[in-house]
Amino acid sequence: SDVSAARGTTVIRSAADRIVAAAALARKYPNARIVFTGGTANLIWGDTREADYAAMVFERLGIEKSRLTIERDSRNTFENAEFSKSLAAPKPGERWLLVTSAQHMPRAMGCFRQVGFPVEAYPVDWHSTPRWRWLQPTEFGRALATVDDAVHEWVGLIVYRLTGRASELLPGPRG
Repeated sequence: SDVSAARGTTVIRSAADRIVAAAALARKYPNARIVFTGGTANLIWGDTREADYAAMVFERLGIEKSRLTIERDSRNTFENAEFSKSLAAPKPGERWLLVTSAQHMPRAMGCFRQVGFPVEAYPVDWHSTPRWRWLQPTEFGRALATVDDAVHEWVGLIVYRLTGRASELLPGPRG
């Protein structure tokens, strides 16, 4: 959101699959409600919010504003879950999908479970490949970035478990 604010237009630098997949699901299921959650993690200069720019992208992709519920105050994944539950007010028997990056899905699922918001995982924005492509010299830099992302998520999983924001270290599928 900071780059978008600086440039005066919506800039999507990474994880665009989250919005594109949600928009595709919205088109496939025209009665589905869409809750997008994303404030800012910035401790200072926190005027720009991810959700504000995401709403613009949804509209550009043909999703009516009336179908969107925007949560713009969260600062982390746990607050994403808390505030989304409050806005969505899920009722028993409703089916909610959590659309987020595959690498972030375990921590996000742990948070949504912890706040009592039953969601089903819909992972997108995959970064890994089953092949050993990272051994190629041209792929080594991308591999290091993937390791950085993985370390971020593992540290997040551990911290969220230790601080009670998730009830499991590695939330997996249920059922």
